Amino acid sequence: MIRPARTYCILGLVLFLSSVANSQEIGPLEADRPDQTETASVVPHGRIQIESGFSFERANSAHSSFAHPSVLFKYGVRDFFEVRLVSELTSDRIDRNLTTGLHPVAVGFKVRLLEEEGIAPKTSLIAHLAIPHLASPDFRATRYAPSARFSMQHTVTETMTLAYNLGVEWDGESTDPVYLYTLAGGFSLDDALGFYAELYGFAPQSESAEHLADAGFTYLIQQNMMADFSAGIGITTNAPDFFLALGFSIRLWD
Repeated sequence: MIRPARTYCILGLVLFLSSVANSQEIGPLEADRPDQTETASVVPHGRIQIESGFSFERANSAHSSFAHPSVLFKYGVRDFFEVRLVSELTSDRIDRNLTTGLHPVAVGFKVRLLEEEGIAPKTSLIAHLAIPHLASPDFRATRYAPSARFSMQHTVTETMTLAYNLGVEWDGESTDPVYLYTLAGGFSLDDALGFYAELYGFAPQSESAEHLADAGFTYLIQQNMMADFSAGIGITTNAPDFFLALGFSIRLWD
């Protein structure tokens, strides 16, 4: 017969080992920032992940904007499904006029559709709906603005991944859709430091497409904390001149 004290010790050991195993299964944090390519990974069940960042973008000599900050909240409802909330507080400068306020808050989800197998990529669907009245007066949109994209990812080697997105979005003013694409290569430089390079673009239905390129670094501070830095430039004449961004992501309840 096992004595009660010994039973409690065994139970405690089992719970400890189970906790360690669960932590190992979760793996390091994977964020949708800093690149424009959203990750195909979903936040683990029961975890909250917060991804925030500051950025400066110069569209041209007369127009620039500063995000202070943009924040993405994610919660893992299931291991294959997360809910999302996006907010962005910005200051826009056009000539000498400065306007500061909150852009329409967007709610949405990400659902994992496929795991990577052979040539088939890991694939997820991401969808958002920007709510026009959940914004500052100067930034309110006329209509609800939906967006959706497929996020796909291949493991090329142990230290390299290839990811790409295809999607469509609306701006809340025009009824014409804007199609988007991204293509990013990610490289693990060591256990904590990562690097990426990316091409991406937007193609309005009735206007010329704009194409951009960016690159940046990520640093895994801990299993559940990551900092990032990125910079990008416009390739086509109608794209923004350049941008700089600095961010931090954390996953809670690990």
